[in-house]
Amino acid sequence: MTSDRVHGFAVVGCGVIAPIHARCIASLPAAELRAVVDVVPERAAQLAAEFGGEAYTDLAAALARPDVDVVCVCVPSGLHAEVGVRAAQAGKHVICEKPIDITLAAADRLIAACREQGVKLAVISQHRFRPGVRRLRAALEAGRFERLILGNAVMQYYRTQEYYDSGDWRGTWALDGGGALMNQGVHYVDLLQWVMGPVEQVVARTATAAHDIAVEDLAVGIVTFRGGALGTIQGSTAVYGGLREALEIVGVGGAVMLEAGEVTSWRFKDERGAGDAASGQEGQAPAEPVATMADPAALRITTHRAQIADLLAAIAADRDPVVTGEEARKPLEIILALYASARTGREVTLPLAATR
Repeated sequence: MTSDRVHGFAVVGCGVIAPIHARCIASLPAAELRAVVDVVPERAAQLAAEFGGEAYTDLAAALARPDVDVVCVCVPSGLHAEVGVRAAQAGKHVICEKPIDITLAAADRLIAACREQGVKLAVISQHRFRPGVRRLRAALEAGRFERLILGNAVMQYYRTQEYYDSGDWRGTWALDGGGALMNQGVHYVDLLQWVMGPVEQVVARTATAAHDIAVEDLAVGIVTFRGGALGTIQGSTAVYGGLREALEIVGVGGAVMLEAGEVTSWRFKDERGAGDAASGQEGQAPAEPVATMADPAALRITTHRAQIADLLAAIAADRDPVVTGEEARKPLEIILALYASARTGREVTLPLAATR
């Protein structure tokens, strides 16, 4: 179902990711940017001057506008639920940047508020919309992997010290909620659990190897999935230049590798000897630039745009978005379990209590 209605948007938080949302809104015929909000007046004014809409420093004033239907929450991670709940209580649909928040209790507050107010909640996990990821998911749903046995997520990124110094919330437990896993790694943790299924236990080690920050810039975890499969998670923002972003999924019936969201190896027993399956597509270059491994501002809008368009379609059809709050809670819980294991040196079993 589609609608010809134009939905008014407000972007709250005018940092690095806000222009991505603004560009997506400008590119969608059913969307229009009508308000931008930031506690720093100059930031709000700059975004409004470039993309349109009225600049605010007062969130309540922007939420009071009857022509604002959807709020993009782009504030620091530890404030996501606070802003999102206020938007929901004002009757606005919510698009929340990743992670949904930094604690399970905060995530649950946001999910509950949106459900209670009857508004849609979508949490950005734009990698689910990449063609290679969709192809992998389709193979999974078709049963081509048979029984899954191994899943690896590799996130070897680079962030400068200047990146962390650019905002007093970055690299802090209080507002960033963690480092390489919580901020950057949440995308591939989400993809790993989306494909491999629920996580049962984790063991992890973390370190701060190359930055002057309070949180980790290096993490390694071993994962046991509920179905008995094993996996690993490796996340870092200390790999100079950004080296690799990969998802490796192995089943009894086949194995697939994605790099930067694109298929680089594709092997299934049920198509042995058929065309490119014989070579497994090994060595195929990723089709999409991987500059964001070293530069977060280089993010392309294609998949963000697809996710925002999905929310608009969900509003029109009165269905859930592809990535609901409940879906976004899953990678958050895994990351929090990895942190708990790194702190205690012990294996951690899921589910976690929401108070952790």
